[in-house]
Amino acid sequence: MSADLPLTPDYDAWPIHTDIIAVESDPQLVTVRWNDGRQSRYHGIWLRENAADDSTINPATRERILDLSTLPAWPTIADAEVDEAGALCVTFASEQRRLRFHPGWLRAHDYDNGEDPEAPLVPVTTWQGGEDKVPDSLEAAGLLDTEPGSEAEEAILAPALESVLAKGLVRLRHLPTEPGSLEAIARRIGPVRPTNFGLLFDVKAKPDPDSNAYTSIALPPHTDLPTREYHPGLQMLHCLENSVEGGQAVMLDGFAVAEALRERDPEAFVTLTRVRWCFANTARTTDYVWYSPMIRLDERGELLEVRIADFLRGPLQTDFEEVEPAYGALMTLQAMLREPEFALRFTYEPGDLVIFDNRRLLHARDAFEGDSGHRWLQGCYMERDEIRSRYRMVKRRRRERLVATETAHGGR
Repeated sequence: MSADLPLTPDYDAWPIHTDIIAVESDPQLVTVRWNDGRQSRYHGIWLRENAADDSTINPATRERILDLSTLPAWPTIADAEVDEAGALCVTFASEQRRLRFHPGWLRAHDYDNGEDPEAPLVPVTTWQGGEDKVPDSLEAAGLLDTEPGSEAEEAILAPALESVLAKGLVRLRHLPTEPGSLEAIARRIGPVRPTNFGLLFDVKAKPDPDSNAYTSIALPPHTDLPTREYHPGLQMLHCLENSVEGGQAVMLDGFAVAEALRERDPEAFVTLTRVRWCFANTARTTDYVWYSPMIRLDERGELLEVRIADFLRGPLQTDFEEVEPAYGALMTLQAMLREPEFALRFTYEPGDLVIFDNRRLLHARDAFEGDSGHRWLQGCYMERDEIRSRYRMVKRRRRERLVATETAHGGR
């Protein structure tokens, strides 16, 4: 970024692909025309709150310190223009304060032209399985040898993050198989979420298990920890050893199943978005219970999460008239989860790490012969927020490199 351009109210880098060529203003609005023909309008009060001067933000933290209600009056505009550096300059009448705005930042935050600020970072793609399908698989042997935040690390992580954000699933291959190495790998994305199963948990058959996962029996398609108010958004399973007969992993895109249910049986779909089921994990030393629909939509009607685990459902407690419709919808869903076209099946190899969206994907496991060898996965959880934050940082670093290149070649 040129030293002549103002700071932005964040730590990001904003390349300038279009220039401001004309500005008009009235007391409430600034209208900007760009050299590609776009016109953008910004409210005076919005500009005042999003300025980057030291009366608005703390320059050290880029956090806002301005309380709009302490201004002497509503922030009306006295004048607006473009300065020699290409920044938008606005003078606010009530304060007689002249504030400058970075054109790249303004263009990126153009709320006047239908930009959706809540659009997914990567377009969501639903998928089905089948015999010839495998997870997106990436070579990751050198990940722990890269410098955190480096381009070398980004070359491995960026496509993995994109696969998880788009499809909910990725498999990294040829990672270390030392017990506990999962934590170092996971922290390349973000903080790990501890649960009553520990920071890391071992998935292997063991005596006196406190979960069906710690046996050799088959596990039906499920999401983990639906018994929590906010069940983990991301799960990692790292294969340290696998020499057993059976135990094939199964993954299903819960969003694809939900969309198929919505198309085949709209009434069942609506029922599962409405009825709150009991999810319970009542172990010897803990007692987690939460009530939630199995399918949740966001405010726009888009799929937000699925919460499905037959072995962790407590007794249904709902309106009397809802009981039979709820069970009818449940059985329709259960039958669909057994349809082979939804299932993606694969065998874990030592060094494989599968990362998946635990609020979207369902995972399952075939039974295995416990005395035929050893099967040892280590797992951990983190939140969807972490993978989104990490991917935003990847995009920020790319923008920083682009801005540095533009500056080196004489641009802004």
